Amino acid sequence: QVQLVESGGGLVQAGGSLRLSCAASGRTFSSYYVGWFRQAPGKEREFVAATMSSGGSTYHADSVKGRFTVSRDNAKNTVYLQMNSLKLEDTAVYYCAADPRGSIYYSSSWTSWGQGTQVTVSS
Repeated sequence: QVQLVESGGGLVQAGGSLRLSCAASGRTFSSYYVGWFRQAPGKEREFVAATMSSGGSTYHADSVKGRFTVSRDNAKNTVYLQMNSLKLEDTAVYYCAADPRGSIYYSSSWTSWGQGTQVTVSS
């Protein structure tokens, strides 16, 4: 199993940017799909973005397309989520996840999770 640690969250004004990092350790990181999910208070955890093991293909939720970009650096065992043009509704705890065993869009498919990092967007 892979261990994941997120960082980079914080407080930002609407329209601003943040870059989240997900550092992995454990088994061979480059062989895993890695994804980002978020969970706002009172809401279910939702898919944000994911990257294939090779980094060649990426997937983004419609709500973040054109604003968020997922990328990975296998040499550093790290996956990033660049978040631009942040909106109030992006406020949530952001989690990275690895090694899905089903559809990447469902949180129940993913087998390893980080502890989460809070992103708060203010007006």
